[in-house]
Amino acid sequence: MNSEHDNAYASGGEPGVGERLRKARIAAGLSIDEVSARLKMPVRVVEAMESEDWKRLGAPVYVRGQLRSYSRLLGLVTSTTIAASGIAPIEPTPIVARSYTPRMARWFEQGKRRLVYIILTAALVVPAWLATKPHIMGRTDPATVQSLDAPLVGAPTVGATDAATPVVNEPTVVASMTPTLSPRPAAKSALVLRLTGDSWVQVQAPDGRTIEKGLLSAGTMRSYAAGEVGRVTLGNASAVVVQQGDRAQDLAPFQRANVARFTVSSDGSLAPVRD
Repeated sequence: MNSEHDNAYASGGEPGVGERLRKARIAAGLSIDEVSARLKMPVRVVEAMESEDWKRLGAPVYVRGQLRSYSRLLGLVTSTTIAASGIAPIEPTPIVARSYTPRMARWFEQGKRRLVYIILTAALVVPAWLATKPHIMGRTDPATVQSLDAPLVGAPTVGATDAATPVVNEPTVVASMTPTLSPRPAAKSALVLRLTGDSWVQVQAPDGRTIEKGLLSAGTMRSYAAGEVGRVTLGNASAVVVQQGDRAQDLAPFQRANVARFTVSSDGSLAPVRD
């Protein structure tokens, strides 16, 4: 029992409260067992109230509730019975207001935090941006990069007389070990599916990941980049036109019972599935 409860019990009750309850029960023709059954409380609780043994009943807040229920059953005035018992009500814990911060002070703190964030961001972003812009720093490179195999413009021919050759100010040439790049080969053709009828389609990537799976309706077209597709399964294959670039592919070698299964190699060629 905490100190708050002890203080409530220490206030004491008006003698005779328990006796008043007992007499009212007897007058009503009720036994302790009948009161216990009607109030749905243990017999020991009823006996404790009639003997004014409040500490046996628990916390003061529970004692007040039990006295209220017993008084109502016997037709007594509940407020009088509770007041005569001397059980002090539990005072609520006082609420202490938090310190108030003026609105201007809150705005100042928010602005200060935002300013610090902006300064830190600028300190990281600006140097990186300047490093990627050499012309901003006034750095220019007059040298020209040229392959070692390329002849110099205006170079004197073998056997020519130095005195007869005029001196020409040629641009500085920096030798590069990088070979001259040949034109890139043409990009591989994309895989295109054109549906003339409804068809169930499953398209998988070379690593087995599913790119598309489901029933596609007639008139649908799907295009996949070169190297994106590794395996294709087509239901109702006769209603699907497969194109590699601008050329239609023959699905007969990959078709069984109107279901076509084929793989797409790295060079874009089609091959039957080997399960």
